[in-house]
Amino acid sequence: MTVIVRPLRPGDPEDAGAFARIRRTCLPAMLATPASVGYDAAHAHPDSHYRQLVAVADGEPIGTAQVGIAHDSPKPGQGYANVYVHPDHEHRGAGTLLLRTAEEHLAQHGATQVYCWALDGPRNLAWAAAHGYRRSRSARFLRLDLTGAALPPRRLPPPGVELRTLADFAADPRPVFALDAEVAADEPGDIALALDDYDHWLADTWRHPLLDHELTSVAVVDGRPAAFSFAETDGEGRYSSGMTGTARAFRGRGLAKLAKNDSLHRARAAGVTVAYTGNDVDNAPMLAINQWFGYTLDATEIRHVRTLDA
Repeated sequence: MTVIVRPLRPGDPEDAGAFARIRRTCLPAMLATPASVGYDAAHAHPDSHYRQLVAVADGEPIGTAQVGIAHDSPKPGQGYANVYVHPDHEHRGAGTLLLRTAEEHLAQHGATQVYCWALDGPRNLAWAAAHGYRRSRSARFLRLDLTGAALPPRRLPPPGVELRTLADFAADPRPVFALDAEVAADEPGDIALALDDYDHWLADTWRHPLLDHELTSVAVVDGRPAAFSFAETDGEGRYSSGMTGTARAFRGRGLAKLAKNDSLHRARAAGVTVAYTGNDVDNAPMLAINQWFGYTLDATEIRHVRTLDA
C-alpha cells in the first residue's frame, strides 16, 4: 500500500476535517477544528513559509505535519516540523515521509535547524533519534475534568484589580497585544519569541477561530491589562489555555491564578466539559498553579532538534 505526501488542499473542508481529526486523536490537548486548520493556512505570515502536509494511503489521510520557519524569533534559520501519524496507521513509513518532505521544504527557505516534538515513549523517541534528532526539553499536557472537578472558589479581586474578558477590549486590542508580547518573551522554550507585528497578531491570535473572547479573562490594574488567561474552545466541549501570564511589574501577586480561575469558572458555566493546558517543564510557576487547580497529567512530549546538512 503506497503512502504519498501532499499539501493540504486549501478550502477543502473534508481535507481540513481529516487533518483536525488526526491531530486530536494523536494529542487531544491540542485543539483543532476544520475552521482552525483552514484559518492557519490562510493567515500564516509569509515569512513563516508555513505548510500543512498530509500523508495519504489509498485516498485516506493517515498523517499530518505542520511545517514552518520561526519568523518571529530573533534568531534566524530555525524551522519546525511537527509530525503526527494516526495510531491505526503507524509502521507504514508515513511519519518518515512527512518528515523528509518537511525538511526539504525548510531547507529551501533557509532553515539550518529543525525542531520537532515526539510523544514520550520508547517507540517515538527511538524514531526521532533514528532520524538524527537529539533530545532537547519537555512539555507536559494536563487535563482537568470540568464535569466533576471541584474548582477553587471564585474570589473577589484585590483592591485596585478588576476582572474583565477579552471581549471588553474589542475597540482597542493593542494593550492586550503588549501584554502578550511581554509574556511570550519570558516563556521558557527552545525558540525565543519577539512579538512585534501588531497587524499579524490581530490576524494570527486575536481573530483566530479557536480564541474565545468571552471566556478569556484579563486582570486589569489602573486600566492596564496586567495578567490574562487566553481561552481556546472548539465548540465541542473542549477548552485549552492558550497562554496564561502576568506582566513583569505585577508578578508575585497571584493575578495569573486569579484570571485563570475566573476563566475556568466561565468555561464550566458555558458548558465546557474538559480543560487542557500545556507547560514547559521549566515553567515551575505555571506548573504549580495548574497543580493547585487539580489538573492531572495527560501526555508528555519531548522536543528534539536536528542541524540540517549544509
